[in-house]
Amino acid sequence: MTVVQLLRNRAGASWLVLIAATLVSWVVGADHGTGSMAAVVVLAIAAIKVRLVGLDFMELRHAPIPLRAAFECYCVGMWALLSALYLFL
Repeated sequence: MTVVQLLRNRAGASWLVLIAATLVSWVVGADHGTGSMAAVVVLAIAAIKVRLVGLDFMELRHAPIPLRAAFECYCVGMWALLSALYLFL
């Protein structure tokens, strides 16, 4: 399977984005001494990855609007909560 074949469907494209996001979060968070901002960026990347998995692999993209809205709020809320706990505790 080539990259072009993977990009033809949404799940394959999401999978490639998930791999790239994992590599970016590893580079950003690999103990470079960059401080709190790097941790917040890694948490944001993790929230985006959760959203991609939920929408494309758990098929929440086609779920009823209230369920999808609850999931989107969950992703943003968990990122905000974890970032606040990391920064202020």
